[in-house]
Amino acid sequence: MTSIPVTTDVAGQPLTLLCFEGAFNLPVWIAQRRALFEQQGVTVTMDYTKGSVDMINRLQDGSAQLALTSIDNVFAYTRGQGETDDGRMQDLTAFMGGDAGFLALVARPGLGSIDALRGRTLSVDAMTTGFAFVLRDMLAQHAVAQDDVTFVAAGGTGNRYRELIAGRHDATLVRSPFDTLARQQGFVPLRRSRDHYPAYLGTVGAVRRTWADANPDALQGFLLGYRRALNWIFDPANSQECVAVLMAEFAGLEPAAASAVYDELTDPVHGLIRDMDIPEAAARQVLQLRDHYTSFASSGDLPACIDLQYLRRAREHAAWEGAK
Repeated sequence: MTSIPVTTDVAGQPLTLLCFEGAFNLPVWIAQRRALFEQQGVTVTMDYTKGSVDMINRLQDGSAQLALTSIDNVFAYTRGQGETDDGRMQDLTAFMGGDAGFLALVARPGLGSIDALRGRTLSVDAMTTGFAFVLRDMLAQHAVAQDDVTFVAAGGTGNRYRELIAGRHDATLVRSPFDTLARQQGFVPLRRSRDHYPAYLGTVGAVRRTWADANPDALQGFLLGYRRALNWIFDPANSQECVAVLMAEFAGLEPAAASAVYDELTDPVHGLIRDMDIPEAAARQVLQLRDHYTSFASSGDLPACIDLQYLRRAREHAAWEGAK
């Protein structure tokens, strides 16, 4: 197994990538450490966003070019259902698939079931975006009405996890590895999204179409660097080094737990999407939840905000199958 060098002396077109906290960022960390982005002509700086509103505002003002975010955020803002001042970013586009969600409902000690959440305070990113609909659907499937709980908006996964641990909320929906970190401290994982939905799409790569069309080579460089990182991650010979990176990124994540997180990430059905496609059934599940909880009269067709032309172009490049 070859150790991962941290390379900072290879320049490329600078890109700022907005991310939410979570283990699904492993391909970005690997690509940065191994200079896989720079080998494709771009230099990617990760910046954690405060939440979906902050993400949209920064894509709008040009201080960031790309985002790894929920596909539900893309649906929301292209429909004008977001939570910014006008709720809309018409040219927001999902250009690649990232993962199947890694969502888990976690509660404070003493709350051992979804039924026990009645009368409690639950945190979400924002009420009409992100994964709030998944949480509401989990409650509904257990006959817990929305009026039975109090929802509060608390930003992205990492912030919701920290506020849960601090005792400010009783339960929240988090993404890996925050469910594992919470469990290590005595908190109670109640349900996972994979227990509810045969197919679900979590993270996608998102970009403004105007920027993508003006910068096709830079977007391709990102796609190829990310893909090469995935190839490296899915090579079993590199598993222990991936575990080491996860432990470095998440303070307190124990070795056995980090190994379990790696196994979750590389699960062929519920993990990272190695071919970076956007599976139609998984995208439809997210859209159906949005239609249901916003009472939106949809045709059921996937919207034009999913555009894989940039991914198809990257797949034609010789670097697509490479791994270092």
